Amino acid sequence: MEHKFTTANFDKEVLEAEIPVFVDFYADWCGPCKMMAPIVEELAKEYDGKVKVGKCNIDEEDGLARKYRVMSIPTMKIFVDGKDVSTIVGAVHKDEIVSELQKVL
Repeated sequence: MEHKFTTANFDKEVLEAEIPVFVDFYADWCGPCKMMAPIVEELAKEYDGKVKVGKCNIDEEDGLARKYRVMSIPTMKIFVDGKDVSTIVGAVHKDEIVSELQKVL
């Protein structure tokens, strides 16, 4: 299941999570983001229970986008124990994301 990360829940859902968290920073108007959406959904199902997968809309949460230096979208970040440990920018092949996730599991 995909989560929706917001300023209100980011600390609890992402930074204090007991498992790694994959955050897809996106915008509704972003073409490459739309291309990545089905892949992010697949990852949410495949890693259910091992990695928390969710999305953060940068138009609604510009403070989070600034805080985590999201300069272009899609930007996908992996957090472990509250730390930003991996960043993937742009529309990439699913294998590239899986490779990054495997490093933290």
